[in-house]
Amino acid sequence: MSLLVRTWNLFHGRTSPPSGALHLERMVRTAVEDGPDVVAFQEVPVWALGRLEAWSGMNAVGAIAMLPLGGPLAGKLTKRNPRRFRSLLTGQANALLLSRRLELVGTPRAIRLNPGPFRSAEARARRLSLRERLDWAWNRRVCQAVHVRERKRVIVVANLHATKDHSLAEAEVDRLALLWPPEAPTILCGDFNARGHALPGFSEPLDGIDQILVRGLEYERKPSLWPIERRQTEDGAVLSDHAPVEAVVA
Repeated sequence: MSLLVRTWNLFHGRTSPPSGALHLERMVRTAVEDGPDVVAFQEVPVWALGRLEAWSGMNAVGAIAMLPLGGPLAGKLTKRNPRRFRSLLTGQANALLLSRRLELVGTPRAIRLNPGPFRSAEARARRLSLRERLDWAWNRRVCQAVHVRERKRVIVVANLHATKDHSLAEAEVDRLALLWPPEAPTILCGDFNARGHALPGFSEPLDGIDQILVRGLEYERKPSLWPIERRQTEDGAVLSDHAPVEAVVA
């Protein structure tokens, strides 16, 4: 049985160019309307994690990267002025949506990608300023990983959102790829924030920063980006500043 896998940075429900409205529920419903098996989201407001299952009809697993400062009012304030309020108030999370035919095995993991700014070899090597280090510490980035059983095989599915600095992001992704045994069939997807970054033992990346890579598995259809028409609103705006990437894993 093949798996339709999709990854999308939701940009907190905003459009490109930014408009005065959020479209988060519409984005989620658009991403699942053709019945995918795995959907990986990045830049999900924390307040929305509890609504993903109702919006999608799929099992949802969230991983909070940055805690919200706005509390219960965060969602309302952001909806009122999405251009001004974003992750500072709403926090930021990753989320994996899984088809109900996939069985979750074990406990989901959330792995911090950017360790403390004063303990990181990459930060020291780059000689980041105090302000840059504090910004890096505040904007936590995580990779969430689950094991799912599809018939008789167990697959690692991982969803990451790396640091926005591409050189630091490359180091984060390289370090992450070493965490799983090489014999474990793995689907690694998300926003790598490093263009065309290849990993030993994994499939070839796309030219952009949003990726679906596999190890120990084969593609039935290789990763590709959605055409812009598939995420365009009636007034011509585009949902998110990232295009979804999808692939079919054999």
